[in-house]
Amino acid sequence: MAQDGARPVILAVDDAEDLLALIGKVLGSEYEVKLATDGGDALTLAAQAPQPDLILLDVEMPGATGFEICQLLKEDPATAHIPVIFLTGRVEPAEQIEGLDVGAVDYLTKPINAKLLLARVRIHLALAGRQALLERQVQERTAQLEDARAQLIRRLARAMEFHESAAAGNRVMRVAQYARLIAQASGMKPEVTELLQKAAPLYDIGKMGVPSEVLRKPGKLSAPDLERMRRHPALGAEIIGEHQDPVLALARILALTHHERWDGTGYPKKLKGSEIPWPGRVMAIVDTFEAMTTTQFYRQNPFSIDEAAKAVKEGFGKQFDPSLAEAFDKALPVMRKVRETYSDALGDMINLDFSPTRDAPPKPTLPKVSAAAEARAARSPNRR
Repeated sequence: MAQDGARPVILAVDDAEDLLALIGKVLGSEYEVKLATDGGDALTLAAQAPQPDLILLDVEMPGATGFEICQLLKEDPATAHIPVIFLTGRVEPAEQIEGLDVGAVDYLTKPINAKLLLARVRIHLALAGRQALLERQVQERTAQLEDARAQLIRRLARAMEFHESAAAGNRVMRVAQYARLIAQASGMKPEVTELLQKAAPLYDIGKMGVPSEVLRKPGKLSAPDLERMRRHPALGAEIIGEHQDPVLALARILALTHHERWDGTGYPKKLKGSEIPWPGRVMAIVDTFEAMTTTQFYRQNPFSIDEAAKAVKEGFGKQFDPSLAEAFDKALPVMRKVRETYSDALGDMINLDFSPTRDAPPKPTLPKVSAAAEARAARSPNRR
């Protein structure tokens, strides 16, 4: 539609120059009028800025007919929104129905009545304006709902962090970015990587169903506590539920399958290889990398990124899908930057939009530990 203050643009297409002159005279006082005598020029002018707000299109022209030109306009996303009014000397209902079927909004019969032409143009411009307004409102409302859903997901994940730890960090942001980066590096389409990023924060929500004293217990867990811990994937799937919504449907898959292992020794269902849904295979890598590089009650000295990366790479073909090894390598340099940007040292400096503030303190140097000792702790099935 025309910008505020600009006159609406009308494109008139007819091989009769006298009719075009009449249309230009009638409409010229209120609108900017562009004229074309054939279908080729019509398609060119319809795509050029400023685009027409409405097209008056003759049905019978040499070469391509008005019906054919209208169909081409409606097939092109750049011009499909422009309303088309057919100009014709025929009044047969069958022909008019055909025109409406290809996308026209109205008919004007020749000879053209100037007052009727002006009235029809005004009506259809008003209708098009209302339609554009409604579409903008729907888009804005949809964006608001999507933002609200994303915020709710992040806050639920943050609540889980507080349940697991007395001082919640920024795992919500890290795991979302890690998942997106690995999926992107594996060649997934942008819509898939974005969906994974949105769903990832809920992958561990099942820990809300595990007593906090178990989650926070240092050292080795007892057999009953270990059993409670291993229920969290199924609990997560139950908390999220089954949905048609693609984000929540994916979140349920992540929650249920992120502890399955490529060799079939994982839980809760001991799925093996390609039986594990692809998103769950990605999340298994993300979860392990995040757990190794973050302070835990059972691991006060986290791995360095290099140590964690080495341990993850050793797990391909056993714990992790070997086809994702290359993607992990590609994503790792940016994952390092994510780890720095969303360091837990910034935990108290993250605002409600989950973005770092300018005054966030620099990341402290993490203490070095024995790689061999930490590798043994990381491989223990007792905690994760």
